[in-house]
Amino acid sequence: MTTNHALTLRQLNLKVRDAIATQLPDEYWVEAELSECRERGGHCYMELIEKDEHTSTPVARASARCWRQTWQVVQPYFERTTGQLLRAGMKVLLCVYAQYHEAYGFSWIVTDIDPTYTLGDMARRRQEIIRQLKAEGVFDLQRELALPLFAQRIAVISAAGAAGYGDFCRQLADNDYGFHFDVTLFPATMQGEQVEQSIIAALNDIYSQQLKAKSQKPFDVVVIIRGGGATADLSGFDTLALAENVAQFPLPVITGIGHDRDESILDLIAHTRLKTPTAAATFLIDHLKQTADRIDRLATLIPSLAQRTLSDARHRLQLIQSQLPYAVERLLTSHRHRLQQLELRLQNLDPQQLLRRGYSITLKDGHIVRSPHELQPGDQIETRLEKGTIKSTVL
Repeated sequence: MTTNHALTLRQLNLKVRDAIATQLPDEYWVEAELSECRERGGHCYMELIEKDEHTSTPVARASARCWRQTWQVVQPYFERTTGQLLRAGMKVLLCVYAQYHEAYGFSWIVTDIDPTYTLGDMARRRQEIIRQLKAEGVFDLQRELALPLFAQRIAVISAAGAAGYGDFCRQLADNDYGFHFDVTLFPATMQGEQVEQSIIAALNDIYSQQLKAKSQKPFDVVVIIRGGGATADLSGFDTLALAENVAQFPLPVITGIGHDRDESILDLIAHTRLKTPTAAATFLIDHLKQTADRIDRLATLIPSLAQRTLSDARHRLQLIQSQLPYAVERLLTSHRHRLQQLELRLQNLDPQQLLRRGYSITLKDGHIVRSPHELQPGDQIETRLEKGTIKSTVL
């Protein structure tokens, strides 16, 4: 074969470009999962994947790009609608057209993204996680815990230096009642793909400190807080592993994640869900105020209760004193009657009474004889009668 009939690589790629443009001239809606999603130079570069629904084995892959002009419109609309950032692992419905460039190869060009499809998939995943938590019997465990009356030692899980954490601490410190709270921060990532692992690690650290305490445990309650944001990524709070850890945590967990959309799964399984970090602080202040008010009410009741108890005791004592003479007299009468009965029984059992009735008693050597077989010829016996005794010799 001569080189006269050979094509250059560019010529071949141009043929591929023309073929694709001819055969795939339209836009297509395609369902896919994002395996990568990164922004560079104002453009968004995606790697799409489809997995076998039974084995999760990849069965198709493709690259996709959303150019800057389109991305500036599509991205904020998607995030406002879903409350989520586009990220790896998310299922999306994209409108694409085919593009082949002789120098850069093939790619799908994204012209639109349908957020309602992603919302539906997120809702299905949330419902499946909730169903599994209920099947495991852990969905309501947190709400079964009693919030301590004096919940003042607080373990806070939050991003270090976050505005929400600062607001929480100031709200506690500046309370109107002069209450003191001990706050310990356990730093964690509160946005992005590391949320789940970071919060679980913080929970493990808190639990470890609880176990190490020899007497009084160091914390009464755990508070998970985060400042809000218009495009906040909340997907990390909707995971099964995080929900299981919080649901089974031995201390009450309060959330103040600070978002406007529906509750996250973390909110649903928490002991108490508040909207913002400052709301969480206000809740703790109000709870301690209720305890203080209860103590004050009891303090006012104690004197009157003690007075009433003493009055009741005096009344009972007076009653007993008034009844005591009659009770003693009844007791003495009863005992006298009993003694008289015993005296009569003793009299009836007196041998002398039997003798007066015509009976006699035979004695041998001072012992009562009850049978003739007890006597031998020549024995000396004594018979006692009412008026004297008879001595005899057995023949």
